Amino acid sequence: MQDMAHQAMGYDRTSTMFSPDGRLLQVEYAKESVKQGATAIGIVCRDGVLLVADKRVTDRLVVAESVEKIFQVDEHIGATATGFTMDGRVLIERARVVAQQHMVTYGVAIDTIDLVKEICDVKQFYTQYGGARPFGVSILFVGVDDNPGLYVTDPTGIYFEYKATAVGEADSEIKAVLNKEYKETMSIDEGLKLAITAFKKVLGKDFDLRRLDAAFIKSGEKKFTKVDKKKLKLQ
Repeated sequence: MQDMAHQAMGYDRTSTMFSPDGRLLQVEYAKESVKQGATAIGIVCRDGVLLVADKRVTDRLVVAESVEKIFQVDEHIGATATGFTMDGRVLIERARVVAQQHMVTYGVAIDTIDLVKEICDVKQFYTQYGGARPFGVSILFVGVDDNPGLYVTDPTGIYFEYKATAVGEADSEIKAVLNKEYKETMSIDEGLKLAITAFKKVLGKDFDLRRLDAAFIKSGEKKFTKVDKKKLKLQ
């Protein structure tokens, strides 16, 4: 009832208007859109980092290979977006430009955390100016600098670093699996098996390898690599 009263009074008409109890309702709506988005998993392994994402390819007439869910940002950085995919695409393209500009300006690759902060600054900008809505997307960034890292950017413009996590509609169930099964000593192959097991559990009869997109970055190579579909079938 309290939320309905807020809406009736117009506190959700702009992202710049605080409700009487100090909430930005448009920003909270953006966070809700992430909870309804396709699920994605990020795992830091002993030999690198891994991303596995659900492409939600449920129509047999759709060419599954045409749906891209995990993106290369730089040679050593990858990302996946959950929520409004079109918002994620724009932000990931912005991240690519930032990474390229850093290389041209300084002659070295950008650190993953610096790129994450730059994208979070953009997200935060859209929570405090009228005439625009917040980005309804969370982005998982993985990268290998001195060490492998996994970061989640929130629609509010904040970020967190994780050893392993999930975002999207089934994040609670998958986090329960990760909390029970994740080990810092696991390899990328073991992490991939864990992620697929988690998706099998939450998707049930709807599980299909065509729905999954996966990529990894090994610590020694620092090179973004997509997981071949044939390898997914072997897990």
